[in-house]
Amino acid sequence: MARFTFEDHPEVAPRIEWPEGKSFAFTIFDDPDYQTIKRAGVTYDFLRDHGFRTTKGVWPGHGTNPENEQYGATCADPEYLKWTLTLQERGFEIGWHGAQPVTSTREQTIEGFEKFHQLFGHWPATMSQHCDCSENIYWGDSRLTSPGHRMLYNLVTRGRNHGAFHGDVPGHPLYWSDICRDRVKYVRNFVFADMNTLAACPFMPYHDPARPDVNYWYASSEGHLIETFVKTISERNQDKLEAEGGACIMYTHFAYQFTKDGVLNRRFKELMERLSRKNGWFVPVSELLDYILRKRGAAKFGASQRAALERRWLAHKIRFGVA
Repeated sequence: MARFTFEDHPEVAPRIEWPEGKSFAFTIFDDPDYQTIKRAGVTYDFLRDHGFRTTKGVWPGHGTNPENEQYGATCADPEYLKWTLTLQERGFEIGWHGAQPVTSTREQTIEGFEKFHQLFGHWPATMSQHCDCSENIYWGDSRLTSPGHRMLYNLVTRGRNHGAFHGDVPGHPLYWSDICRDRVKYVRNFVFADMNTLAACPFMPYHDPARPDVNYWYASSEGHLIETFVKTISERNQDKLEAEGGACIMYTHFAYQFTKDGVLNRRFKELMERLSRKNGWFVPVSELLDYILRKRGAAKFGASQRAALERRWLAHKIRFGVA
């Protein structure tokens, strides 16, 4: 499906001048699924050594099951917490991925936020939602507004996400979207194949009046596995991002085979080294989104913008079958 064009959406500023004469912006939101220090420590050392400051999601609470591979360490693990705090001291951002890697009640979510604030000294500015937690807000088929889009989504997902998430339903035991509104600034939603996330979603960060408890949504670029990550940041796509003066927010899981026996994936290493030598602005997710918001304000977002985003994301989902 074709990209958005600024001619189609004149309400969005066509290009942003990045700080310090930088040519483009690049960052990453890393979900903590399956993550331990052993599985991701080398990757974060590499990022630090090459000037990348990115965002790492965490679970502040308990609820892990070491026999289930989708779960990784939480901040209840003292060594993992110590490592995460060290990353924060080094300029990495710590984001929210839920209270714990299993479904949380409203009370558990509130407790998780309090724990996060206690550990890191602030509320999380950014978040991504863990796909298996039923307290997710505006998730599943509720990510979509058009009845036609919802129907297509439910066909693609075989209905498994229909009515499965309850975090934005007042009165439900899992309801917490009012807490999100008060404590989180940016929430991730749609994912696209384009490395230039800002070209795929020129409205971000945007507020959707149909989903009022999220202050601002942001999109990301496809990289949930090592194979898709390196495909998205290929040499050609890097050069294109630079030429367009765009911004990339990669979505990934660094615990998913980015290293083997403590050695970084060769292709990831060479592509990220190449990217680091370009004139890029490498900052965490919230710093990037704050800058866009300051430069142009919140973009107009209504029915036509929403429909366009939904169509593009559905095309991506049908092609890749991912979040």
